[in-house]
Formats: sequence, C-alpha cells, structure tokens
Amino acid sequence: MHYHNSLAFAQEQDQKDPLRAFRDRFYFPQVNGRDAIYFCGNSLGLQPKSAQMYIDNEMYKWANLAVEGHFKGQEPWFNYHQLLSGGTARVVGAKESEVVVMNQLTVNLHLMLVSFYRPGGKRFKIITEGGAFPSDQYALESQTKYHGYKPEEAIIELFPREGEHTLRTEDILQSIEEHADELALVMMGGINYYTGQVFDMEAITRAGHAAGALVGFDLAHAAGNVPLQLHDWDVDFAVWCTYKYLNSGPGGTSGVFVHERHGQNPEMPRFAGWWGHDAAARFQMKKGFVPMPGAEGWQLSNGQILPFALHRASLELFDKAGMENLRHKSEKLTGYLEYLIDDVHVGKDVLEMITPRDPQARGCQISLLVKKDARLLFDKLMEAGIIVDYREPNVIRVAPTPLYNSFEEVYRFSEILHACLERG
Repeated sequence: MHYHNSLAFAQEQDQKDPLRAFRDRFYFPQVNGRDAIYFCGNSLGLQPKSAQMYIDNEMYKWANLAVEGHFKGQEPWFNYHQLLSGGTARVVGAKESEVVVMNQLTVNLHLMLVSFYRPGGKRFKIITEGGAFPSDQYALESQTKYHGYKPEEAIIELFPREGEHTLRTEDILQSIEEHADELALVMMGGINYYTGQVFDMEAITRAGHAAGALVGFDLAHAAGNVPLQLHDWDVDFAVWCTYKYLNSGPGGTSGVFVHERHGQNPEMPRFAGWWGHDAAARFQMKKGFVPMPGAEGWQLSNGQILPFALHRASLELFDKAGMENLRHKSEKLTGYLEYLIDDVHVGKDVLEMITPRDPQARGCQISLLVKKDARLLFDKLMEAGIIVDYREPNVIRVAPTPLYNSFEEVYRFSEILHACLERG
C-alpha cells in the first residue's frame, strides 16, 4: 500500500474502511473536552457501549430470581460460561471444547503449569523469552522452586543478539534443539509485550514437540490482536486475559486453551475444583473428582457472571467484525503509523522503532525507544490528548487497534509527535 502524509489521505482511508462503524460502539475518554486519541488498547481496551446492557441483564436476574438465576430464566448462570465458548474459539482458532473462560490470567497460568510442567530426571528445563512480562517470570520461578529446582538452572531465557531488539526465530529453534535432552517445557508469550514482536508459534510448537517437550503460550497481547490457530498449530495449552485487545473491562476474566488430546484425557494431572467436576453429577456432592471433558475440566469455581457478561458484549463485536478483517485493517494502521513516524523523524536522532518492520512479525503495536527525555515526551503526548503507554526505562508503546481507531487518528498522532519533537 502506498501511504501519503496528508489528512486527506487518512480521511479517504477511513471512508473506505469496512470496519469504520465499529468505532461508534465504544466510549472514548475525554481530554481537553474532546475524544482522546486512544492508542492504549494493549493495556486496557475501551468499553463497548453494549456492555452496560449485558450487565443490566444479569443484575435484573439477580434482583428478581436471586439464587434461582443459576437454573431459571433465560441463559441460566449454571451454563453461562458456555455462551462464551464459540466466540472464544473463533478468536484463538480452537474447537469449542478446547476453550473455557474462567478465573484470571496468572491463576490460569499456574493451573496450566501444574498440568504441563512435569519435570523428571534430566528433563526439567523451561525455555522462555528473556524479559517476559513479570507475571510469566514469577510464575515460572515459583513453579520451578515448587518442584525443587533453582530457577537460574531450570529456566533458559532467550535474548536478542547484540545490538538487536527482537528474537530471531532461528535462534529460538536452535536453542530448543540444543537443549532437547533437558527440556520439559517451552513457555513464551505469543507477542512480546515490550517490543510488540509476534513469535512464530507454529514453528516453536513443532520444534518443542520434536525435542520431546510440551509447549504453551501466554497470549495476553495476542488474543484479539492477531489471528491464531491454536488447534491446528498443535499447541498444548495457552492462557490469555480479556481486558486488553478483547475490551472486557479492568481486571477482566481470562481464557484457557487445552488441546483436545489433553482435554479428553481424564488422567491428566491437574488441581481439581467443584466446577470442573462432571456437571451431571456435580450436585451429588460425592468424593472422587471426575473431570468434565475438554478445557472445562480445569474449572475450579462457579463462573464470574458479571465479568462474563462484559466479555460476552465484546466477543459479539469480534464475531461481527471477524479476526481476518481486523488483522487486515491492523496491518494498514500500523503500516501507516510506521510510515508517518519515519517521515516525522527524518533528520533527527531521537526515536528508534524497536518493533519488527515486517508486518507479519508484529501486532497492532509499535514501540518507540526514545533516546532523550522519554518521560517528558510521553507527558507532552498525554497532555495533548493522546493516551499511549510508557514502559521503563525509555519506551513509549503506541497501539492503534482496528476495532475503534482510525487512520485520521494515526495522522493526528504524527502531527502532535512532530510538534512535540520540534519544541524539544
């Protein structure tokens, strides 16, 4: 696509955008009496306008049915989580039986590690990305300690080559092969939260299995951002949150994927809970855990109905938009952002884009390493009505999301960025 640094070009692209109507289905925060340019969906997505209706429906049932809401009325709470399975499966490329919405992300990560990190003998090591999001780091540290290993010996962190910001796929695959005899698990983010790099999950999974290891992903920054095919890629497990690109509210619920070969195995080790027990016999209150087939067998407690209702509102928008359509627009938006940043930055040495230039190797995020006065630049952008994200020590993450952001907003951002850099 040939881009132009002009407002007319941006507005023309918005007119041609088949997804443009979705913007009106979200609330935007106000800054200086105007809609903010909200490029922070990688941290917290905007509120769908339909979310209130879905919450009100459940509040009405609670008020009028109370405990009977679990079994009576439309969409009883007993099976409410199943209303989310179809949309969830379509977002992550899975069978409905392979996904369940429950708990929150780090809780689910620990539950998955209980089942899929089973060290023994000389196979006890985990490969992960260096500088992973702290939740992943802490989970892996504590799990290896729980099994009696020292994290510094059990966890192999992969870092980019000297002078580079992102990992090369060939280096990841080579490390898996080199440690094949010791490897119990490969566990990485689907997208690196800091750089926005999309990892080749299919190739990593294939290499991990060839090495005799299990493979899982934290998709916090990938679910709802890039098309996924977890079942076809043969991934063993995955977890994700829903409050970022999936727009399901602060501290929202989480999703889990368990490949059907594991989900159909009742002997799979796990931490058991009442809600994961055979639904037909759940209220018999007998000893002896019998897991439900599929990912539902990892449930612990009854569903979080209000967070589920928020998530349902967002999933319906994703179903209407379609992940392929969203990805197509996302590549154009980030491509335009990249083009404009390059144009703004001509003749300056202040910004460095640390996100991959290859559109296939990034999601809808561009991370800018700011070489001078990074926090000051961030503050100026925020004061000008651009809500972005700051990560220590000097990175600003800019994330135009295709459901509700526009080409004109990308253009306005570049204008304001240019003005901020000119003022110094």
